[in-house]
Formats: sequence, C-alpha cells, structure tokens
Amino acid sequence: MFRRTPRLFAATLAVAALALGACAEKADDTPTTGTAAAAYPVTVGTLTLDKRPEKIVSLSPTATEMLFAIGAGPQVSAVDDQSNYPADAPKTDLSGFQPNAEAIAGKSPDLVVLANDTNKIVDQLTKLKIPVYLTPAATTLDDSYRQITELGTLTGHADQATDVATRMKDDIAKLVKDLPQRTAKLTYFHELGPELYSATSKTFIGSLYSQVGLTNIADPADADGKNAGYPQLSQEFIVKANPDFVFLADSKCCQQNADSVKARSGWAGLTAVKNNQVVALDDDIASRWGPRVVDLLRVIIDAVAKVPA
Repeated sequence: MFRRTPRLFAATLAVAALALGACAEKADDTPTTGTAAAAYPVTVGTLTLDKRPEKIVSLSPTATEMLFAIGAGPQVSAVDDQSNYPADAPKTDLSGFQPNAEAIAGKSPDLVVLANDTNKIVDQLTKLKIPVYLTPAATTLDDSYRQITELGTLTGHADQATDVATRMKDDIAKLVKDLPQRTAKLTYFHELGPELYSATSKTFIGSLYSQVGLTNIADPADADGKNAGYPQLSQEFIVKANPDFVFLADSKCCQQNADSVKARSGWAGLTAVKNNQVVALDDDIASRWGPRVVDLLRVIIDAVAKVPA
C-alpha cells in the first residue's frame, strides 16, 4: 500500500479496499553469473519483453524498493513522488495514485511498473506500446516473493531476485523460530491513522502479526469482510478490547507516539499503555510489502519477546 495524507487515506478506506497497499541494497551494473546469461525474450504472465529494459519507470514505492534490492537500480530512470527509498532513487513528480499516461510516456520508458490500474492506465500505456507490469498490493508473503522474482525475470536479474526472496524467507523463519512459546496469545491493535482505521488478519500486514502468534482485536470488526480487511474502529471498541500491544503505523505522518496514545480518552488504562507496549513503527516500511518487511517483523518480534512467556 502507498502512504497518503491521513485524512485522504481514511476516506479511501471507507469506500473501498486498500488497493495500493536492510535488504534493499543498490547493486552495481554487472549482473551475477547466470543472470548475465539470461536470454530474451522473457515472459511473465501476459507480458513479454524482447530485450532487457534499460529505462524503467516505477510508480510504486514497494516496486522501487524491490528493483533496487535485486540489482536493477541502474536501469530505473524515474520513480513516483512517494518512492523515497533508497535515497538515491530518481524521484520525480509522477503520481502512482493519479497516473498520467502522457507524463509517463514523456520519460520514454521501456517498462512501467504499477501497483494498480487506476483510470485504466494499463490500457492507455499499452496503446502507446509501453510495456506494463502490475504489482498489486500483496496479501501474503508469497505474493511479495513472487513479485520480486518476476521483476528479476523481467529485468535480467533472476538470480539476484531469487537470492533476495530466499534471504527474506530464511530471515523470517529464523525470527519466528526464536520466539518464546506462550500458553496464552497476546493481543494487538495496529493503527493505520489517528482516525483508528486498522487492518485485520486477512491483510498482508495482518499476516505478519499472525506469524508472530498475536491475536488481532480488529478481526471481529470486519468478520463479514465488507471493509475488505480495513475496518475503522471506535475508541470504545479498542478500550473494551484492551490490547496488550498498540503498533503505530502513523508515527511519521501524524506524529503519534506513546504519549499521544496515553492522552486519548480512556486509553491510559490499556494494558499496552500501562506496560509501555505502545510501539512506533516506520510508516513507510509498515505500508509496503518489499524486502524491508523483514525489518518490520524484527521490530514487532523484538517488542513481543520482551514480554515474559
């Protein structure tokens, strides 16, 4: 998912599912052995590229992180206005929320990577004979691994992409394995914004918490799935649920922290507040599904591991 201003983000979630929902190293231009021998054309889904793309436009912050992580950074010529990692990504005023075919075409790309098909942008670019690869918001880690490896295939970095995905899997497996065993599950509230939108276990971020063995207090609020996994909770609902943890994915955008949470009406008595278990996350990492999910999971696990089993 992408990051929006909190009010716009909340309004979007109210009417539809969230559709844009240390590993990311910049590699040099030289592909690894094996990747160098990759033959074109290559095909991923319905997209076929006759040659390696050298002017990639990424309109997805997650895809940008993936591309640089697999060594395709030197082939990226432009990224959208929300792609802020890595720092040397060629940021422009292009928008992934309201993509403009003419503006994108002006970058003369030989591959465009998008997170969604807003305003039928894929058809518009296809008519301009510009190849497009869609990386929709992941709902599972397997979705993330697949997108990484497919980008590797398309960009001529298949081996490096496989290495990144494998490293993610191994790191996550080790983190989860080291967790203490508990007789009773701890509960949590994941905050997307001060408007108290959250994410259930059926979402990508929710699936990460499930791996840690935490129980999501937001699940009953969207049991029928009408909010597509992103319900807005009430102050009363959260106070009654009394979560063991509050994870803030709005610490940067909205300056939320342990003190601001404690100051909310009725929140000072929450177990999470009383036990100093309000955890500020990096908004960007918590809203993307690229290689840095390992960093996110590590923060969550470190917090949980401090609670005696």
